[in-house]
Amino acid sequence: MGVLTAILESRTGQQLAANREWRIETVLKPLLRDLGLDSIDALARAAQGSTEIGDRVADALLNQESSFFRDAAVLDMVADAVEALRVEQPRRRPRIWSAGCSFGQEPLSLAMLFDEKGVGRVGPMPEIVATDVSDIALTRARSGRYSQFEIQRGLPVRRMVRWFETEGDEWVANPELVRRIAFRRMNVVSDPLPIGRFDVILCRNVLLYLNAELRRQVFDRFATVIRPGGVLVLGAGETVIGQTDAFRPSQRYRGLYEPAHGVP
Repeated sequence: MGVLTAILESRTGQQLAANREWRIETVLKPLLRDLGLDSIDALARAAQGSTEIGDRVADALLNQESSFFRDAAVLDMVADAVEALRVEQPRRRPRIWSAGCSFGQEPLSLAMLFDEKGVGRVGPMPEIVATDVSDIALTRARSGRYSQFEIQRGLPVRRMVRWFETEGDEWVANPELVRRIAFRRMNVVSDPLPIGRFDVILCRNVLLYLNAELRRQVFDRFATVIRPGGVLVLGAGETVIGQTDAFRPSQRYRGLYEPAHGVP
């Protein structure tokens, strides 16, 4: 087990807590079958000798839990913040970064919400950059394809019908909707940051899996690419309090965070 969790940490910075090691055998069973291996120990040995297999192990161990319109009230606040920015600076295109986007439900939800609320109807449509450390997750996100189970998590029928079509057992997002999002591979811990600055950064339930020092480093990195007056969105169980001096609770949007100091 230690070899496999070390591979995950070395490639992504994420740690697998001891109370979640039960997941290892469950999530790696498909990979074992694919490689024709008969045990976790055999997989560990193979991963040590092959970069490709090691990458596949790390990818399988990532927690890609997500759903459409997760914490819908939070996304509504994000839409409100973007609309307020549009009113204040009507000629500037708002920029949003969804970090740790998994299979794409979060950025797609934002794109739907912006359209429904008329954000971009007057002035440019917000730019949405969505990143993840997993190539497999990004391939799924770019395809816009979801199972019946995935599509029903958070999407009422009216949105399903408005934005998706069925193809066999899958639901496929409107290509125009997917094109509104720039999907890119990125490790928030170590890879170069996206170019430019963002008005909103969403990084929900990603930092939970990093140690305290790496979390602090990521907060510092976010602070360099968020605009003054921008907002940082974390997961329901995450906070900046006691974690970083780069952000503080937002004075305008309850539960969100803002840069603590002006960024040069």
